[in-house]
Amino acid sequence: MPFQARSQQFSVSSNGKGTYEITGKIRGFVHETGIINGQVTVFVQHTSASLVIMENADPEARTDLHSFFDHLVPEDLPYLVHTYEGPDDSPSHLRMALTRTSEVIPIHNGNLVLGTWQGIFLFEHRRAPHTRHITLSVMGEAG
Repeated sequence: MPFQARSQQFSVSSNGKGTYEITGKIRGFVHETGIINGQVTVFVQHTSASLVIMENADPEARTDLHSFFDHLVPEDLPYLVHTYEGPDDSPSHLRMALTRTSEVIPIHNGNLVLGTWQGIFLFEHRRAPHTRHITLSVMGEAG
């Protein structure tokens, strides 16, 4: 089987803080490439948003994630000095640093190897709506 590598970029519009599922977009890209076995790298090009692999069946799991991060990194910490773009500026960068800006997901038999309840999400850390740019890179054996 021939080795192949392809990449693609897409944007996600957020409505502010929260998680936005992008699993379907990634699955569609992997399917289009014809890669049977390999891996896809997902990368978000921002310092105030990140990626998480999280439960996608029960939205309460993500509600708990949001609440946990609001508690872990509140916006009113008195010692934060990077507030140029508002009180959520520095907390959004700290939340990004605690999570990830990229994920690598295996591809087997043409499918993403995710657990039954796993989904891939953009994790928006800013209150205001943003357009986030994501790059996908897939490598592997083509069918």
